[in-house]
Amino acid sequence: MSEQMKTRYLSVDSDVDNLTETGAVRTAAALLKDNLTVAFPTETVYGLGGNAESREAIERIFRAKGRPADNPLIAHVARKDDVYRYASSVSEQAEQLMDAFWPGPLTIIFPHNGTLPEAVTAGLSTVALRMPGHPLALAIIEEAGVPVAAPSANTSGRPSPTAAVHVREDLDGKIAAIVDGGATGVGVESTVVDCSSEKPAILRPGGITKEEIENIIGSVEVDSALSAGDEAPRSPGMKYTHYAPNAAVTVVSGSDRFFQEQINNAAAQGRRVGVLVPEEKKDLFTGVEEERICGSVNDMASVARDLYASLRSFDLSGRSDLILAMAVPETEIGQAIMNRLRKAAGNRVIAEK
Repeated sequence: MSEQMKTRYLSVDSDVDNLTETGAVRTAAALLKDNLTVAFPTETVYGLGGNAESREAIERIFRAKGRPADNPLIAHVARKDDVYRYASSVSEQAEQLMDAFWPGPLTIIFPHNGTLPEAVTAGLSTVALRMPGHPLALAIIEEAGVPVAAPSANTSGRPSPTAAVHVREDLDGKIAAIVDGGATGVGVESTVVDCSSEKPAILRPGGITKEEIENIIGSVEVDSALSAGDEAPRSPGMKYTHYAPNAAVTVVSGSDRFFQEQINNAAAQGRRVGVLVPEEKKDLFTGVEEERICGSVNDMASVARDLYASLRSFDLSGRSDLILAMAVPETEIGQAIMNRLRKAAGNRVIAEK
């Protein structure tokens, strides 16, 4: 059972000249140093931060989220040099990726030197580290002076939060504070690359694309466990249903005619159907309870930014008991979008033959 507490709501303008001088940043950092939990924006989604060196703080994160204990956490650092405090070795490819993408939406998995609690690493011999690119996140971590474990600031399994109001919906009364820094930018979580072995592998697609990574270090594998698997996850997002609204989600891949057929079939079974479609398909389909527009296929970054807020919006209305989500091309960030949609759907995908 999660702790009950009064959640403080802190607001800060991320454009101020010296964020570490703001009251919100100082308060958030002090709470983290006291091993309490604080939600704050990163460039990907809002994270639920806790002192990664403290078992007490990590336990609070897990309780607030209802997160499975075998799901490892990402420890966020303020400087590249901090990696050497927690990694037993750093490969040449990892160095190249840090130079190219840190600060930014890339998490790198290193061999762990045993300094962080097992609750952070889920008992694995590796540790996931990231230097976020959001200035407010960096200011809070730097002011706290500790690495900050920060999974998405939502109830486990729910759509990740891309605005402070989403955090409030899930975690108000369960965490010490929420720092409102406005909407996030990327909208999906960081890419996770395992650099703990000889051949780097993408464990979770995200804000940095496979193409961008390969431009820096050459060919990388995409881990087969992305699709499913019963083994203990080596990265957040590799196991369990994630990112799901209350209504059941099914991903539909195919022509517009095929999509309409799935609407008709579900409606004939008495389902109240909501649809999640890009701007180009607006008002195209009939027989739906409600429609949510999620970005444009001509701007896939906009689809990523809108995805979680769109999924959450179905819960606000409560009108649909089935959401049919239109598949998008799995190129560049489209791979991350489809990964999140399949997770939200529990891998329920209907494809036109």
